[in-house]
Amino acid sequence: MKNVDRAAGAVKTGEYLLYIILHISPHRRPGLHSSLSLNFWLVKSEPDKYGWHHFTEQARAVWDGVRNYQARNNLKAMQLGDQVLFYHSITSPGVVGLAKVVREAYQDPTAPDDPRWVVVELEPVMALEKPVSLAQIKAEPLLANLSLIRQSRLSVMPVRPNEFELILAMGRE
Repeated sequence: MKNVDRAAGAVKTGEYLLYIILHISPHRRPGLHSSLSLNFWLVKSEPDKYGWHHFTEQARAVWDGVRNYQARNNLKAMQLGDQVLFYHSITSPGVVGLAKVVREAYQDPTAPDDPRWVVVELEPVMALEKPVSLAQIKAEPLLANLSLIRQSRLSVMPVRPNEFELILAMGRE
């Protein structure tokens, strides 16, 4: 996997879990505050408007413009250190990279007079060695309940830990 988190050093295939343990926020590490746990998410973006290459060039993004209540609630649930799959929609749909939450929900600056809408900030962690296409995801029985398949129009969604790990493994094959 290509490392895009310059401060973290190289991340090699097979070292992903160690990477998470070393780089999640200290207040999320097991044993320090055991009631807190790492969550997993998927965010969708159109690659022509804001693709993985835009994201890695910026090195940090405010995830704004979300105007769906369920997606907004998912943004509100994100916590520092949560891991996020970056999904290209529309053209060549598939998971292309991994990001992390670096700032929790706050007022969406694109809607300053409307307190209903929030944003989070994300930083890229690494690109997948190979994208995991929507067709591959749909063909995998263990991903049949993934929100991406069941609620295809939702732009921000939770991912179960086993689904997250499987998608990452598929991106390494």
